[in-house]
Amino acid sequence: MANNERVFITGVGVVSSVGMGRAAFFDAIRTGKNGISPVTSFDATPLGRSYAGEVKDFRAADHLTAAEARRMGRCSAMSLAAARMAIVDSGIDEALLRGPRTAVVIGTTMGEADVIADLDHAWIAGGAEAVSRTLLPKYGSTLLPIHIARAYGVQGMTMTLPGACAAGNYAIGLGADIIRAGRADVVIAGSVELLQQLEFSGFVRLAAMAVSRCQPFDLNRQGLILGEGSGVVILESEAHAVRRHATAQAEVGGYGLSCDAYHITRPHPEATGSIAAMADAIRRSGLTPADVDFVNAHGTGTRANDQAEAKVMNEIFGSRRVPISSMKSTLGHCMGAASAIEAIGCVMTIETGIYPPTMGYETPDPECDLNVVANAPATGPHGVLLNNSLAFGGYNAVACFAKPGVLPHPREVAASLGARS
Repeated sequence: MANNERVFITGVGVVSSVGMGRAAFFDAIRTGKNGISPVTSFDATPLGRSYAGEVKDFRAADHLTAAEARRMGRCSAMSLAAARMAIVDSGIDEALLRGPRTAVVIGTTMGEADVIADLDHAWIAGGAEAVSRTLLPKYGSTLLPIHIARAYGVQGMTMTLPGACAAGNYAIGLGADIIRAGRADVVIAGSVELLQQLEFSGFVRLAAMAVSRCQPFDLNRQGLILGEGSGVVILESEAHAVRRHATAQAEVGGYGLSCDAYHITRPHPEATGSIAAMADAIRRSGLTPADVDFVNAHGTGTRANDQAEAKVMNEIFGSRRVPISSMKSTLGHCMGAASAIEAIGCVMTIETGIYPPTMGYETPDPECDLNVVANAPATGPHGVLLNNSLAFGGYNAVACFAKPGVLPHPREVAASLGARS
């Protein structure tokens, strides 16, 4: 039975190119620390592009048991590590996670793509007999939430969402819905992506990648820079959080989803799908555009995507100059992990009132007439934030996060939406 409770974020965990854990991560994005550097996990030089937001200091052994590390690929290891950080950050007793009242929802774009590559290389080199038996159990994106569930005895619903760059917002939004529907008290939600050669090569071939830096909304931007990592949050119903005296770091509001149904790589030129997603996120939070204080942009640094996002902002907010910034300027575009990692940045902004800057913003683009937080952090109202994710294939997901107690109660919002329909 639906209970329409408030849903709080009570813990966050992050693996990124600029730092691991809440403190290191937010200090880095707040100060504009550059996480983009030459790729070391494979030889990218023949491709003519060799920079990425690669996580160079992640060691599975620092976060996983030896047995866990042996049976997981790097993608699973990063998601379990981020989940462990989030659980510790939430202060929740692990005993409360066991059983059917906890769920796990993890998003991704390509999942364990390195395992697939290793399987292919072995097969090509030596045929089917050369494929290692230890690789096969690591394969499959469905394992991402299963590994987390197994580590904590979670017996509620577990699922993988292959939602491209929007996967993190999808996972957090669905996790909140699961709680509001009364089907769980706690949801471990987030997303993960691995930097690997196949995806990197594909973006080079699409002529979508910059040489060495990402400059969202800048007139002279050259394209995106890929990244990797994982972001996981602990979602709890208000009743569950109150019962255990948890600290609510942020409240999850409504979220808007749409599909451009237009092109596999290019956004719709009129940004109709993106506009619908942002408008719906605001509406389903019981708000109006005037209530939004800050927008974390999708902001990839490609010409078409940034221009489309500017159209969205201008359509939704009109002449109101809402501050906007893109964390991809420092992290790179973490693909399936992007919106979950950036959602954690939104949580930190809600807590501190500090807007992370868009680095490398040097020359304004008349086609992107926006109030960009440029090259240095800013401060301002931080009660309501939107997290934009406008992905390949026209996957659009916009999530609302707010300071606890700012949003109307979900029961009021549900009643209002029902009345309008």
